[in-house]
Amino acid sequence: MSARARLGVFAAGALGLTALLAWGFAGLPAFGDFHGAYGTLLPHTAPSERHTANVVAAVVFDYRGFDTIGEELILFCAVMGVALLLRDVRDEDTRGVVDRVRSDALRAVGLVAAPVVVLLALDLIAHGYLTPGGGFQGGVAAAAGLLLVYLAGEWRAFRLSYPDRLIDPAEATGAGGFLVVGLAMLLAGGAFLENLLPLGTFGKLTSGGAIPIENWCVGLEVSAAFVLLFLEFLEEVMSEGR
Repeated sequence: MSARARLGVFAAGALGLTALLAWGFAGLPAFGDFHGAYGTLLPHTAPSERHTANVVAAVVFDYRGFDTIGEELILFCAVMGVALLLRDVRDEDTRGVVDRVRSDALRAVGLVAAPVVVLLALDLIAHGYLTPGGGFQGGVAAAAGLLLVYLAGEWRAFRLSYPDRLIDPAEATGAGGFLVVGLAMLLAGGAFLENLLPLGTFGKLTSGGAIPIENWCVGLEVSAAFVLLFLEFLEEVMSEGR
């Protein structure tokens, strides 16, 4: 297929997708005007039932926890598929890479911002069931902090800071840890993902029962998955640009 034909197919698909999105957004209720069961019932019941100030976290990790496991495993399988495909065809030698960042100011600001972003990510994960945030959001932010080392620094610094021996086990531990929590509840005599731990004091880091454990599992899996994705795509680009 020629380049012009590919562009034509893409344009047709993009127009169709744009039309569908516009149609869908036009039918959404006004902001703050949602009358579904979750929107009206859970804000009144979740704080007392799950001792979580962030109702979204209670939904994601408790009321709808089984769905969250599926979403987490989809990400896990997608990233593993990307890694297997790219590693199989790529020349691993990227020693000839020439970094494009030349501004000392950009390097300084970016490299100072990297640990700040990682700390912010850890805060988003740790307080995800008390304030807006959580494992998904914090995991992406943590990976972005490491990516700043490349964007504002250089490829070699990013490669040296990349924890080779930890990323794959971390992703597997995060994905599997959520399942282990659910299975542990079954072994303890409850239902899958049923909370059997003390709920703690509302508003404290020790509140929420099993929700903090599940939240950290997701944060670990998401951050490791995105860091792995960044590495695989960057190494692919670098090997082609030598």
